[in-house]
Amino acid sequence: MNHNNFLPIQATLPNAPGIYKYFDTEETLIYIGKAKNIRKRVSSYFTKSNHSFKTNELVKRIARIEFTIVKSEHDALLLENALIKEFKPKYNIELKDDKTYPYIVIKKEPFPRVFLTRRKLNDGAEYLGPYTSAIKARSLLTFIKLHIPLRTCSLNLAASTIVKGKYKVCLEYHLGNCKGGCVGLQTENDYQEGIAQIKHILKGNLAGVIEKYKQEQQSLIEKMAFEKAELIQQKVHALKNYQATSAVVSPKLGDLDVFATARFEQKIIVSYLAIRNGTISNSGNKTYALALDETDEDVLSAAIVDIQTLYNSHTRELVVPIALEFGFENFIKTIPKAGEKKKLLDMAKTNADYHALELKKQKMLHLSNNEGAQDQLLEKTQQALNLTNLPKHIECFDNSNFQGAYPVSAMVCFKQGLPSKSDYRHFNVKTVEGINDFATMKEAVGRRYDRLKKENAPLPDLVIIDGGKGQLSAALEAIEELGLKGKMTLVGLAKNVEELFFAGDQESLKLDYNGEVLNFIRRIRDEVHRFGVTFHRAKRSKGTFKNELEEIKGIGNKTANDLLTHFRSVSNIKKASKEELAVIVGNKKANLISTHFKK
Repeated sequence: MNHNNFLPIQATLPNAPGIYKYFDTEETLIYIGKAKNIRKRVSSYFTKSNHSFKTNELVKRIARIEFTIVKSEHDALLLENALIKEFKPKYNIELKDDKTYPYIVIKKEPFPRVFLTRRKLNDGAEYLGPYTSAIKARSLLTFIKLHIPLRTCSLNLAASTIVKGKYKVCLEYHLGNCKGGCVGLQTENDYQEGIAQIKHILKGNLAGVIEKYKQEQQSLIEKMAFEKAELIQQKVHALKNYQATSAVVSPKLGDLDVFATARFEQKIIVSYLAIRNGTISNSGNKTYALALDETDEDVLSAAIVDIQTLYNSHTRELVVPIALEFGFENFIKTIPKAGEKKKLLDMAKTNADYHALELKKQKMLHLSNNEGAQDQLLEKTQQALNLTNLPKHIECFDNSNFQGAYPVSAMVCFKQGLPSKSDYRHFNVKTVEGINDFATMKEAVGRRYDRLKKENAPLPDLVIIDGGKGQLSAALEAIEELGLKGKMTLVGLAKNVEELFFAGDQESLKLDYNGEVLNFIRRIRDEVHRFGVTFHRAKRSKGTFKNELEEIKGIGNKTANDLLTHFRSVSNIKKASKEELAVIVGNKKANLISTHFKK
């Protein structure tokens, strides 16, 4: 979309806070943004001329704009975060939910069980964490079980079941680790008091638990129950020791979340410290991959929402390294210059910098380990294929169609022997009707190198055509028509026997079946196949014939695919008898389809 196309749309955009969504010509959601004023923010994409290359590429692909008005900037930030996680648009920062960290879960059931899990379910239970260290989470849970009796069984302890007297106490009861709620020796109210204490401990509120134990201890002393009072004193002592081993900052600080950032190339590391009652109760680091040239404020704002959601934090005080102008209007934001908060910010920054340095080390190690091996592989490929130049830049083409419908082509690019995914391309076939694999290949190859020629961009050293002599000849025709013959080497890879064909050669080149070079070429071929099939599936899912089937109530995606695979077209499905349909989808769905098409 250019400036002239945008002008008629501009007046329809609201002067209000919210989110906006950009779709491309294929109705794919490619970007989600937030704005204080939707009209002004969206207009800036089409009126400013100093955008980065990536932003210019985004603007070129915009075909349609949608928006949603919200009440506040923070609502816009929350909605943007949720939509990015759901749809994962190409040009947005990656906000992946991390499901691998452990949680301590308190189940929603009579006499709730408390245990460690890595699966956060939508089951009404309370999940505390996540914890970046499983060792820390387990030690915390062990500490809790030492001082608060909990059941470890999975019995149904509903009141009606306990009354029936079905259960007997187990060894845990005799060891003093459980009070025997299964046989009515402990009331649920008493058990829930222990659960309340656990929640305080897990949230870092140890002072309240210690105070409650002291009151219980005093009551026992007044009743002359000195042995029981001594047991309570041991628990208080253990809690104080645990509190001392935690990173106590200052009880005066209360609850706040601390964030710091560090960048490495197109990644940003956000380090997080959760301060509860003046104590560091949790911490972690998350790495985000950047899609556009996002500002530090944009990234940090998105990360804060993401991390607070992940850690279930409702804290309204933030300690941050830069000003946040959008989305946190009801928060207390501090950029400390000195004092305890500055020490916390420095601690978070040290962690973020450390992780950024680790990313750099990993990359350098990867390059040093792979650079020599990749060079050797390219040299072997050059020798095996008798190429003039070292194939540092390789491109590979493949066609895909579904029973002759929706033909598409895909191209992948390998540079220095590794995938260069930013250079991958797919092509909607425009000039070919029906099944014509050769013409489809010619169009895709022609469009690709016509574009590179016009842009004066580097041409590949080697072009692999996934197909035999026919596809190779069609690709060569496109190259000759562009006047690029001799500028690159074309080779065809036969699909079945995996032999290579060069233009004009009568005999094929058969490489060592398990050799490095053929395995390398296979890897490139498999990658273009994967890339093409993924695109083709997405395209088919939007296809009009499939939508026509899915409009039938009771017919879903899988059934539509099964029908089209068998009958090849909607026309054939319409002609099929109810019995023929039933063989594929069963009697019930066959009736639905038959009734629908007879209307």
